Amino acid sequence: MTGAVARRWWPHPSRIWLVTAVLLLVPVVVHAGQKDPEQSSELHFLIIRQENGKPVRNASVVLHKLDKDGRQRSDGFELKTDNEGKASVDGIPYGRLRVQVIAHGLQTYGEDYDVKQPAMEFKIELKPPKHQISIY
Repeated sequence: MTGAVARRWWPHPSRIWLVTAVLLLVPVVVHAGQKDPEQSSELHFLIIRQENGKPVRNASVVLHKLDKDGRQRSDGFELKTDNEGKASVDGIPYGRLRVQVIAHGLQTYGEDYDVKQPAMEFKIELKPPKHQISIY
Protein backbone atom coordinates (compact mmCIF):
# COMPACT_ATOMS: atom_id res chain seq x y z
CA MET A 1 0.00 0.00 0.00
CA THR A 2 2.80 2.39 0.69
CA GLY A 3 4.13 1.86 -2.83
CA ALA A 4 0.77 2.90 -4.34
CA VAL A 5 0.64 6.02 -2.18
CA ALA A 6 4.19 6.96 -3.10
CA ARG A 7 3.40 6.67 -6.82
CA ARG A 8 0.29 8.81 -6.48
CA TRP A 9 2.22 11.73 -4.91
CA TRP A 10 5.24 11.62 -7.17
CA PRO A 11 4.50 13.49 -10.46
CA HIS A 12 5.12 11.89 -13.80
CA PRO A 13 8.38 13.08 -15.51
CA SER A 14 6.41 14.78 -18.33
CA ARG A 15 4.56 16.83 -15.71
CA ILE A 16 7.85 17.95 -14.20
CA TRP A 17 9.00 19.23 -17.61
CA LEU A 18 5.68 20.98 -18.15
CA VAL A 19 5.78 22.70 -14.76
CA THR A 20 9.43 23.70 -15.28
CA ALA A 21 8.67 25.16 -18.73
CA VAL A 22 5.70 27.15 -17.39
CA LEU A 23 7.72 28.52 -14.48
CA LEU A 24 10.53 29.58 -16.81
CA LEU A 25 8.19 31.22 -19.36
CA VAL A 26 5.93 33.13 -16.95
CA PRO A 27 8.48 35.91 -16.22
CA VAL A 28 9.18 36.32 -19.96
CA VAL A 29 5.48 36.63 -20.83
CA VAL A 30 4.79 39.00 -17.94
CA HIS A 31 7.75 41.22 -18.90
CA ALA A 32 6.70 41.26 -22.56
CA GLY A 33 3.23 42.47 -21.59
CA GLN A 34 4.52 45.36 -19.48
CA LYS A 35 5.23 48.76 -20.95
CA ASP A 36 8.60 50.31 -20.30
CA PRO A 37 8.22 53.18 -17.86
CA GLU A 38 7.69 56.43 -19.70
CA GLN A 39 10.72 58.69 -19.63
CA SER A 40 10.07 62.04 -18.05
CA SER A 41 11.82 65.34 -17.61
CA GLU A 42 12.17 68.02 -14.97
CA LEU A 43 11.59 71.49 -16.46
CA HIS A 44 12.88 74.76 -14.98
CA PHE A 45 11.70 78.14 -16.24
CA LEU A 46 13.20 81.59 -15.69
CA ILE A 47 10.97 84.38 -16.96
CA ILE A 48 12.57 87.83 -17.27
CA ARG A 49 11.83 91.19 -18.89
CA GLN A 50 13.73 91.69 -22.13
CA GLU A 51 14.38 95.41 -21.61
CA ASN A 52 16.08 95.17 -18.20
CA GLY A 53 16.56 91.46 -17.32
CA LYS A 54 14.44 91.72 -14.17
CA PRO A 55 12.39 88.66 -13.16
CA VAL A 56 8.69 88.56 -13.94
CA ARG A 57 6.78 87.43 -10.87
CA ASN A 58 3.35 85.79 -11.01
CA ALA A 59 3.63 85.06 -14.74
CA SER A 60 1.54 82.14 -16.02
CA VAL A 61 3.55 79.37 -17.68
CA VAL A 62 1.05 77.19 -19.56
CA LEU A 63 2.18 73.74 -20.79
CA HIS A 64 0.35 71.62 -23.39
CA LYS A 65 1.41 68.27 -24.84
CA LEU A 66 1.25 68.10 -28.63
CA ASP A 67 0.03 65.08 -30.57
CA LYS A 68 2.00 63.51 -33.42
CA ASP A 69 0.45 65.99 -35.89
CA GLY A 70 1.48 69.00 -33.79
CA ARG A 71 -2.02 69.71 -32.49
CA GLN A 72 -2.39 70.89 -28.93
CA ARG A 73 -4.05 68.41 -26.59
CA SER A 74 -6.60 69.67 -24.09
CA ASP A 75 -4.90 68.26 -20.98
CA GLY A 76 -2.55 71.15 -20.23
CA PHE A 77 -1.74 72.83 -16.95
CA GLU A 78 -0.46 76.12 -15.58
CA LEU A 79 2.47 77.11 -13.38
CA LYS A 80 3.05 80.48 -11.70
CA THR A 81 6.46 82.11 -11.35
CA ASP A 82 7.76 83.07 -7.92
CA ASN A 83 9.29 86.44 -6.92
CA GLU A 84 12.51 85.48 -8.73
CA GLY A 85 10.65 84.70 -11.98
CA LYS A 86 11.19 80.95 -11.56
CA ALA A 87 8.84 78.00 -11.95
CA SER A 88 9.57 74.26 -12.08
CA VAL A 89 7.74 71.04 -12.74
CA ASP A 90 8.81 67.39 -12.67
CA GLY A 91 7.42 64.32 -14.44
CA ILE A 92 6.78 65.82 -17.87
CA PRO A 93 6.82 62.93 -20.39
CA TYR A 94 9.23 63.09 -23.31
CA GLY A 95 7.73 64.45 -26.52
CA ARG A 96 6.54 67.69 -28.10
CA LEU A 97 5.42 70.40 -25.70
CA ARG A 98 3.91 73.85 -26.26
CA VAL A 99 5.01 76.49 -23.76
CA GLN A 100 3.07 79.74 -23.43
CA VAL A 101 3.94 82.53 -21.00
CA ILE A 102 1.40 85.21 -20.10
CA ALA A 103 2.20 88.20 -17.88
CA HIS A 104 0.37 91.46 -17.26
CA GLY A 105 1.80 94.35 -19.32
CA LEU A 106 4.05 92.15 -21.50
CA GLN A 107 3.68 90.37 -24.84
CA THR A 108 2.51 86.77 -24.66
CA TYR A 109 5.22 84.24 -25.50
CA GLY A 110 4.64 80.92 -27.25
CA GLU A 111 6.99 78.24 -28.58
CA ASP A 112 7.00 74.48 -29.19
CA TYR A 113 9.81 72.38 -27.73
CA ASP A 114 10.96 68.77 -27.99
CA VAL A 115 11.37 67.39 -24.47
CA LYS A 116 13.97 64.62 -24.68
CA GLN A 117 16.33 65.09 -21.73
CA PRO A 118 15.98 64.27 -18.02
CA ALA A 119 16.23 67.99 -17.14
CA MET A 120 15.74 71.12 -19.25
CA GLU A 121 16.11 74.81 -18.44
CA PHE A 122 14.30 77.61 -20.24
CA LYS A 123 15.19 81.29 -20.03
CA ILE A 124 12.34 83.23 -21.58
CA GLU A 125 12.53 86.96 -22.17
CA LEU A 126 9.19 88.73 -22.41
CA LYS A 127 8.98 91.83 -24.57
CA PRO A 128 7.08 94.99 -23.74
CA PRO A 129 3.81 95.46 -25.62
CA LYS A 130 3.96 97.05 -29.06
CA HIS A 131 2.66 100.55 -29.32
CA GLN A 132 -0.73 100.78 -30.96
CA ILE A 133 -2.33 103.68 -32.72
CA SER A 134 -6.05 104.09 -32.46
CA ILE A 135 -8.33 106.49 -34.32
CA TYR A 136 -10.74 106.61 -31.42
